[in-house]
Amino acid sequence: MPITARRVETFGTTVFTEINQLAQQYQALNLGQGRPDFDAPQGVILRMVQALQAGSYNQYAPGPGTVSLRQAVANHAARFYGMEIDAARGVIVTAGATEAIFSAVLGLVDPGEEVIIIEPYYDSYQPNVVMAHAQPVYVPLHPPTWSFDLDELRAAFTSKTRALILNTPHNPTGRVFSRAELTMIAELCIEHDVTVISDEVYEHLLFDDVQHIPIATLPGMFERTVTIGSAGKIFNATGWKIGWVYGHPDLMEGVARAHQFITFAVNHPAQEAVAYALNLPTSYFEELKTLYATKRQLMLTGLEHAGLRCNVPQGTYFVMADYSSVFTGTPMEFTRYLIEQIGVACIPPESFYSPEHAHIADGFVRFAFCKTDALLQQASGKLARLPQLATAHKHE
Repeated sequence: MPITARRVETFGTTVFTEINQLAQQYQALNLGQGRPDFDAPQGVILRMVQALQAGSYNQYAPGPGTVSLRQAVANHAARFYGMEIDAARGVIVTAGATEAIFSAVLGLVDPGEEVIIIEPYYDSYQPNVVMAHAQPVYVPLHPPTWSFDLDELRAAFTSKTRALILNTPHNPTGRVFSRAELTMIAELCIEHDVTVISDEVYEHLLFDDVQHIPIATLPGMFERTVTIGSAGKIFNATGWKIGWVYGHPDLMEGVARAHQFITFAVNHPAQEAVAYALNLPTSYFEELKTLYATKRQLMLTGLEHAGLRCNVPQGTYFVMADYSSVFTGTPMEFTRYLIEQIGVACIPPESFYSPEHAHIADGFVRFAFCKTDALLQQASGKLARLPQLATAHKHE
């Protein structure tokens, strides 16, 4: 008799689970998963504790999210992007951004329709589309600048295209799409009547005066875009699993209908804490950029001294590194070598691609620098051994 459903037959264990286990086995410094090893702001944690102790927030929250958090999400969009969001009908609070993406796909895409996915992609996108019985269509970003080819993007649109999943700032490449690039995407979506599911969880992790532009702010795009955010990325609280989706109420109706049968409601006291956090002064968000700018430099310096070439990330806390000058082998082989011989873990990006485009990732791995400065410095010391050991490895 069948053991598993056909819809999940092709889903293996996520690469993050595999690498985390390997890093633990070899006691390697883990620069793989985007999991900060420093805490959320103490004032935000205190709000969580107060909510837990208040006696009013330990039962089910309203399904769409608490009034306070939905209003905070709307206020945040107004403050940073000048957007007018209906807090009551245009915001849904989700169990992290991953659930937000799944709810958006299930609520906005019908079986048999096509969803354009830009590669490399966050690894839940493709399974979400498959579980919705829709068809993923892939458009790759090309190294070293990690840019899309407009002709390839245009060719991906067909009469069956229902949605496009956009991620900017982009994981894993660190690209922040420009206004010109977003305009190209928007024009194609308008021409083909396509909805955009815009994953913007790294919206505040920006460098060098680069500006994040929500595609929903472009002409004609608000009514065809749902935008996804995450408290985990902004406030170093990935374990709280608080995300959100916002957009035009007509689109949000579909997201809400799916969300209610996936999680129904989300962690109640955490919503109160995140509502407080989203209303922090603008200085907090500026300090976050400064914090990560220092970490980015530490990471880039360590990788450069290790002989790895990097395109400097414009956003996120990830960097894609080209290891081809120090190691011959697949990204997974290099990752295993780095963990076992050097004591540092990274993520091989093959699983962020469709099989037909996985070769684009040859020679690259992803490092996460959402770590303490001390750990990044320690990792740099270990990575400094790489050129010598890799040379010996090549001559074995």
